[in-house]
Amino acid sequence: MYNIGIRMLGIKEDAEDIVQESFVDAFKNLGSFKYESTFGSWLKRIVVNKSINHLKLKKIPITPLEDHEFYLKEDVEEKVEAIDIKKVKIGLEKLPAGYKQIISLYLIEGYDHLEIGEILDISTSTSKSQYHRAKKKLVEIINTL
Repeated sequence: MYNIGIRMLGIKEDAEDIVQESFVDAFKNLGSFKYESTFGSWLKRIVVNKSINHLKLKKIPITPLEDHEFYLKEDVEEKVEAIDIKKVKIGLEKLPAGYKQIISLYLIEGYDHLEIGEILDISTSTSKSQYHRAKKKLVEIINTL
């Protein structure tokens, strides 16, 4: 859970606080746990939501939204060379906050675009377009390293 917090917030102390608050909230609300999922995934959702709320309170933009949405075609397989994981980590750190959020939620946390849209209160197509922009930007950053 700490790793989720650190990936989303980027600040060790904030991540520690969010994880601690999440565990406290989870145990206070155990009665509302419906066993529709594992406890771990329920707790993960709490950590993600608390992290997003924390970012909103700090007025850090979660995703850069434009006045219009983009509709993307099906994913096209791109040929990508094997990349050093250190370069990917550096590239992720250099991404703008909004792009980093989308990449983290989609690739690392495993949420689909519909779930990301619900979490961030954006449309599914906006989530997809932001993900593709973030991926393109990440590749650009990695290629310059």
